[in-house]
Parts: sequence; C-alpha cells; structure tokens
Amino acid sequence: MKHYEIGAGSGKHRVWLFATVTARGILASLVGGEEPHLGGVVLSIPRPSLANPEVVSCTTSVVPLVGHKDDEAARPLAEMLARKTNLPVSVAAGLHIDNASVEDIRELMKNSLECGRKLLELAGICR
Repeated sequence: MKHYEIGAGSGKHRVWLFATVTARGILASLVGGEEPHLGGVVLSIPRPSLANPEVVSCTTSVVPLVGHKDDEAARPLAEMLARKTNLPVSVAAGLHIDNASVEDIRELMKNSLECGRKLLELAGICR
C-alpha cells in the first residue's frame, strides 16, 4: 500500500489528489479551488467492454450531495484510473470557486485529470 499527494494548477484552480493505492483498489480524495469540501463520491469498477471484451471499460456509481456537481470532476478521474489500472477506484471530491465561470470549471477539470495522470506515472500502475 502506498500513499500519494499530488497537486496540479495554481491559485484558485489548484487541485489536490490524495490517493492510497493498494493491490485491490485505489481510494482517492480530490479537493481544491477556493473552498475544498466533500461534494460527491464516485465508485468506478473496471469490466470488459460490452462492444469489445478485450477493452477495459467500467461501471460507475455516482453519489452527489444535493446541490453539488463535484461528481463531474470525480467521475472522469475515477473512470480513467479504473480503465488504466483495471482496479476499482473510489473518488470523494470537493472543488469550489465562488461564481465559477465556464473557464474556471474547465481549469479545475483539466487539473483533476492531470493529477490522475501524475498518479499513474508515479505509482507505475498502468496495466
């Protein structure tokens, strides 16, 4: 089991990924923006693709807190990690910027995925 603390972006677009990688799955917290919090939880379970069983796809469950959209950053991150590692992945997320613009949201999303790519590289867990 290994623990990772990975950041991407700067200022109000700074995102942190705290991840524990085990032989049987990845447990992660994704926080950032101006007010880190808990806004939703995502669980992504890898499985063979229905269209092509040789490709890894995943089944994902999403539990957002009422009025929150943090799962929109957590879901693509969890799915990317599940597909690349063939491990189940949970991501609890909370990213917030007051009066966020479309560009603010794009930056948070981009930085979230960048944290995931850095995790894959650091942990060397692509399968």
